Amino acid sequence: MTCPALPDGFDFTDPDINQHRVPLPELALLRRTEPVCWIPQQPGTTGFNDGGYWAVTRHADVKEVSVHPETFSSTTNTAIIRFHPDIDPSGIEGQKLIMLNMDPPEHTRLRQIVQRGFTPRAINAMQQTLRDRAERIVSSARKEGSGDFVRDIACELPLQAIAELIGVPQEDRARIFEWTNKMIAYDDPELGITPETGTQSAVELMMYAMGIAEERKGCPAHDIVTQLVNAEGQGNLSSDEFGFFVLLLAVAGNETTRNATSHGMHALLTHPDQWELYKERRPHTAADEIVRWATPVMSFQRTATRDTELGGAKIAEGDRVGIFYSSANNDPEVFDQPEMFDVLRDPNPHLGFGGGGPHFCLGANLARLELDLVFNAIADTVPGIRLVGEPRRLRSAWLNGVKELPVQYA
Repeated sequence: MTCPALPDGFDFTDPDINQHRVPLPELALLRRTEPVCWIPQQPGTTGFNDGGYWAVTRHADVKEVSVHPETFSSTTNTAIIRFHPDIDPSGIEGQKLIMLNMDPPEHTRLRQIVQRGFTPRAINAMQQTLRDRAERIVSSARKEGSGDFVRDIACELPLQAIAELIGVPQEDRARIFEWTNKMIAYDDPELGITPETGTQSAVELMMYAMGIAEERKGCPAHDIVTQLVNAEGQGNLSSDEFGFFVLLLAVAGNETTRNATSHGMHALLTHPDQWELYKERRPHTAADEIVRWATPVMSFQRTATRDTELGGAKIAEGDRVGIFYSSANNDPEVFDQPEMFDVLRDPNPHLGFGGGGPHFCLGANLARLELDLVFNAIADTVPGIRLVGEPRRLRSAWLNGVKELPVQYA
C-alpha cells in the first residue's frame, strides 16, 4: 500500500529532505489528489516498525484529528512522528511522561495546573522585562556590525522568556540553551550530537528544573514556579512533573519561537515590500503571519484508538496518523494566496500553534508577544539589516529549523 501520487520511497519525515526544503509541492499534490495518504517506511529507520503512517494534509482534516483525542491518541506512540533509528523502545516509552504525549484525563489535569503560568496577567507582567531585553539584544548585535542572526538575536529572547517564566538565574541561562540544542539536534550529524548526548542533556535539564521546584517548596517566592508546585487546594505539580514540564518548555517555547524569528527575518528581508510596510505600520498581524509562514513544527502524529475514516481513507486501530501543519497552513481552501507572505493577513486561522483541541499551544500569546517585541526592536535599531548569505537549515524530521542566517546589521 503506497501513495500513487508520490515518487517511490518519498517520506515527508525524511530529515535529508527537510534539511534542504519543506516539501510543500508534494504536500500540495496530496491535498489535491489524496489528502489522507499512506506513506510507507522501512523497518529500523524511524523508531517505529509498523510499516508507515497516514499523511493528513488538508487544514480541515488536521483540525479534525486534533480535536478528537478519544479517536486519535497522543500517548500510544507519542506525538513525535520520527525518532532516531537507534532509539530503544524504552526511550519512546519514557517520552510519555511529557504533557505533549498525554491524553485526557491526565493531560487535562496537568494542563489545568500549568496554564496558570500563561494567563494574560502572567504574560503582561513579563512584557516590560522582555521589551527591555529585546532592545538590549538587538543593540548588542548592532555593535558587532554583522553576524549570525540566529545566534545573535533569534535564540536570545525565547530563552530569556522561558528562563524568566521559571525563575532561572541570568548566569544559568546559557546552560538551558546548550541543553535544549543538544536535545533536538540528534538528526543533524554536522552538529555532532548523538542520541545518547541528547538524552543526557534532557536528564540534566530535568534535574536542574526539579532542583528549582524543590527550592521553591522549601522557600516559596512570588513567582510562577511557586504557584505551580505549591498551589495548595488547587492541585500542584510534583518535582518530577515540573521537570518534565520544563523539558517541554525548552522545545515548545524556546526552539519553536527561535525558528519562527529566524524564518520571519528571512521572509521580511526576501520580501522587501513587506519589511518596508512592517517598519512603517508595525502591524500586530505580522506575528501570526510569521508563524504561518514558518510553521516551526512541521508535523506531529497521533495513533488511531479504533477503526475510523478520515478524508475518504479507512484508518485501522493502531495506525499512526501524521498531521502536517506545514500543509494545512498552505491550504488554498482556507488561505487566499497562501504562497504570499503578507504581514497584514487577516483573518489568519493558521495551525502553527496546533489544530485546536487539548494540545493547542499554551504559550501562543507569549510567542506572539516575543515576535512583536523583537521585530519592533529590529525595526527601531537596525532598520537597514540585510542578508549576506543563505540560511542553513537544521536536519530534522519534524522541526523547520534554521541553524544560521548571515546578516549585516548596519
